[in-house]
Amino acid sequence: MQTRRILLASGTAALAGGASLMLPGMSRAARPAKVKHAGHHGASAAAAPSAPIDASPAMTPIGPVDTIARWACITDFDSGEVLLEKAADDHMPPSSMTKMMTAYVVFGMLGAGRIKLEQTFPVSERAWRMQGSKMFVPLGESIPVQDLIQGMLIQSGNDACIVLAEGISGSEEQFVALMNDTAAKLGMTNTHYMNTTGWPAEGHYMSARDTCTIAGHLIRDFPQYYHYFSETSFAFNKINQGNRNVLVDKGLADGLKTGHTDAGGFGLCASSKRDGRRVIMTVNGLPSTNARAHEGERLLGWSFANFELAAIAHKGQVIDQAPVWMGVNGTVPLIAARDVTFLMPHGWQSRVHVSVDYPSPVIAPVQAGQVIGQLTITLPANPTNNSVVPAAPGDAAAAPAVPQGRVLTVPLEAGGAVAKLGFGGRIAARLGMKRHS
Repeated sequence: MQTRRILLASGTAALAGGASLMLPGMSRAARPAKVKHAGHHGASAAAAPSAPIDASPAMTPIGPVDTIARWACITDFDSGEVLLEKAADDHMPPSSMTKMMTAYVVFGMLGAGRIKLEQTFPVSERAWRMQGSKMFVPLGESIPVQDLIQGMLIQSGNDACIVLAEGISGSEEQFVALMNDTAAKLGMTNTHYMNTTGWPAEGHYMSARDTCTIAGHLIRDFPQYYHYFSETSFAFNKINQGNRNVLVDKGLADGLKTGHTDAGGFGLCASSKRDGRRVIMTVNGLPSTNARAHEGERLLGWSFANFELAAIAHKGQVIDQAPVWMGVNGTVPLIAARDVTFLMPHGWQSRVHVSVDYPSPVIAPVQAGQVIGQLTITLPANPTNNSVVPAAPGDAAAAPAVPQGRVLTVPLEAGGAVAKLGFGGRIAARLGMKRHS
């Protein structure tokens, strides 16, 4: 048994626009020959941050990008690909970005029916005395959960967090235990909470990557509550406060949360969806609110301007015609098992390598939907790596080298059934009187 392998450069243009995997001007006979078998806000302090600003660049797939953020991470929501990172796994003071996890636990309670939006929770003296940003809950009164959520996310109310935690778990400490347990389940390995607000405390930290992770889960797991992050203002107790996320106010993002502490500087976790693509960004350690707004807007715009989702193949698209041995038909169409898109920097489609691998010939009988082979798409890690292996004299199988990089594999299925030849037909085929290859 041999493996039939087709190795192509500029594969995205060949696949996405055509009915089958045929490069312009390439005939079936010109394809490479068969090759050998291959196995299949905490505290809202007014002081400037004491932490020094790190002016070193962030790393991206297209090279270094300057940013004055001390910590940064930008991810693509659908693919999970990291577009930019700078000290993304380092422990940082998350300040009020902590409230995203507080909200996640609250949303989980709502989704499970354990609490309701119209349900009220009493305001304790501890909550009433809580410093930092506040929604100004009155001592001794009971506040609806929905108001508390809005006070927490729009007004960044530390007092609202305490009321919610005590109302759900009896104490903030018990609620924080839920937060840490949830973080572990979500794979947030560089996160540990000491409180629900982000108030500075020893042992309270998150990483920029983990902050993007919880943001993604809020969007994906609780779409029915995500709108709270995009509300531009909320009035409570006759006090109207605007959303502190200037990107939301400008219509550039639909969430999520800002934060500030002396140790951590000014931070922002934001998400935006444009032209069908959503990205999530976390920046922290910035020197001012203006710097936070400017850097957030600049990096968010950069992430949309420099990357695109390229359509490689569509579900059901015929990729190749595989020869069939001992079948009533000589070939069977190979089709993509699902839609295939690849996130890549703009202009990199010509650098994508696509290979099709399947055993040739396929032995009859063949069932429709049977997995026959796979489509492998490789995006080079280095944009300049486009080397070609020189062909030895007479070696028709030489092909462009596949550089190391991100790899995506997709099953190829039989696009139809091929029955096995009858006894007479099989005898004729074995005698060479009838061949299917």
